[in-house]
Amino acid sequence: MPHVASLHIHPVKSLHRLSPQTLTLDPWGPRNDRRWLITEPDGTFITQRTDPAMALIAATPDETGLTLSHPAHTPIHIPFPPHTIPAAPVRVWKDTIPAQHAGPEAATWLTTILGRPCHLSYMHTPQTARPRHYETHSFPASFADGFPILITTTASLADLNAKLETPVPMDRFRPNIVIENDIPWEEDTWHTLRIGPVELILVKPCSRCVMTTVDQTTGQSPNRKEPLQTLARFRRAPGGVMFGQNALVTIPGTLTIGDPVTLLATGPSNLT
Repeated sequence: MPHVASLHIHPVKSLHRLSPQTLTLDPWGPRNDRRWLITEPDGTFITQRTDPAMALIAATPDETGLTLSHPAHTPIHIPFPPHTIPAAPVRVWKDTIPAQHAGPEAATWLTTILGRPCHLSYMHTPQTARPRHYETHSFPASFADGFPILITTTASLADLNAKLETPVPMDRFRPNIVIENDIPWEEDTWHTLRIGPVELILVKPCSRCVMTTVDQTTGQSPNRKEPLQTLARFRRAPGGVMFGQNALVTIPGTLTIGDPVTLLATGPSNLT
């Protein structure tokens, strides 16, 4: 039976991942996932697409905020900005979202590392801050690109790696839930999953970008063409080059590595 192989969050969008043994899913996504955002001074979001060195910055959340660390810099603890601070708009793609700036100390620390002016902001109320819609679905979201959950499978990565001259690890694709399975690309036809107490619906394949070329341990791109060039040969769809599935949380709860994955409903392939 397919089962959960690993679980991941990215407390600050586009920074290094954390890989806990358990993960609580809320309607807007995994708890502590992408609630913080690095932006340009005008509020436009910054990611590894333009700043691959972000992969080297780790963010560890706690009850009072989070700690940022980097191999070449002294760590810094950033407290949650007060609710009373007026919200300032930030932008993720086409969405304008209210958020609270984390203050000048965080901005200075990040500006030193990234080499350009930037701010750190926090989303206090993911229940209401960013309402989103896709087809017939309405749902809240954090600062993730568009959907609360990203699911990938080990069989699909193995199939891709068999076609690559240099295999890539799963962290290039920045999933939340990695499912151990035997059949490559079977997730294209999955519709509804139960994992432990949680139920998810898979709504859309995930189009991939240049971030998949970034080595998450070095912050560099050893090959700016791969794995996208190879993936495009057999996973191109009208919306882009696809790997993984975006999902919505219909029944929240807590997942644990090793939990069995039960397929409740299938549908036609959503790759076409």
